[in-house]
Amino acid sequence: MRYDLDDLRLFVHIVAEGSITAGAALAHLSLPSASARVRALEGHAGVPLLIRERRGVRPTPAGATLARHAREVLAQTAQLDSAVASYTAPRTKPLVIVAGTSGLHRVVPQALASFLREYPEYDVTVSEQRTPQSLRMLAEGNADLGVVVDEQPTELRTEFLADDSLVVIGPADGILADRTAMTYAEAAEHPMVGLHPSTALRRWIDKALGPHAPVPRYRTLAPNLHTVIALATAGAGLAIVPRRTVDSPSRTGDPGTAPLAVRPLRDPWATRQHLLCYATRRPGHAVKALAHHLHLAAQPE
Repeated sequence: MRYDLDDLRLFVHIVAEGSITAGAALAHLSLPSASARVRALEGHAGVPLLIRERRGVRPTPAGATLARHAREVLAQTAQLDSAVASYTAPRTKPLVIVAGTSGLHRVVPQALASFLREYPEYDVTVSEQRTPQSLRMLAEGNADLGVVVDEQPTELRTEFLADDSLVVIGPADGILADRTAMTYAEAAEHPMVGLHPSTALRRWIDKALGPHAPVPRYRTLAPNLHTVIALATAGAGLAIVPRRTVDSPSRTGDPGTAPLAVRPLRDPWATRQHLLCYATRRPGHAVKALAHHLHLAAQPE
């Protein structure tokens, strides 16, 4: 037996709405056309599929079975269309997004996960860059979107993305237990764990500190914020990280996660924000879609 997908879609609408009239409207068909399709479907099946009542219709046992399997067939067909579209759609150059260490910790990965799932026809290249390099790549057309810190170049379109202020973290039962806030100089009096000097965030902090800042004792240097936070939580040393990287409810909700003290960093340079920067003031559909997913990922949890 062969079934027409449009007939199955119409039948699913009718069963869901309990009305041939309402189902026809959802399928963008006239009532006579929808009724004829249902009769043809019943003739094709060889059994009644709907019980007609004064106030609508309801499926027979055979109709309920058909509706259930029709939903599965339609869902699988949609998946098939999406999978094939990734090969049949015209190939385009990958979108390029540039961001610093902090942006790559959570916002960019979460945005990419949802964007790439929703748009299988697009690919994305990600590059870790400091803000000056990101702005240069955007201005020269070598990137489409950038997550930058504070700077607002007049020649590029920018919009607020998220707060990215820095805090001091360490074990809840450690030296931060009786402190409400701390300066960098005070934190540097104690052993610390930090990012590798080559990372964008570490280079930004070093530039903000200047040449006369106290030099802390780094017990170890890590390549990413995830490792730094894990080490600080374990008591290896204090760490300077963006507040939003330790504000996730999962950090306090997991039984196996050690309590973490989070204290504001009182230095003026520690207050900063992430901006989303566009290479052009009139971005295309794909860039606007990726920007939308970045904004969703940047929302506080």
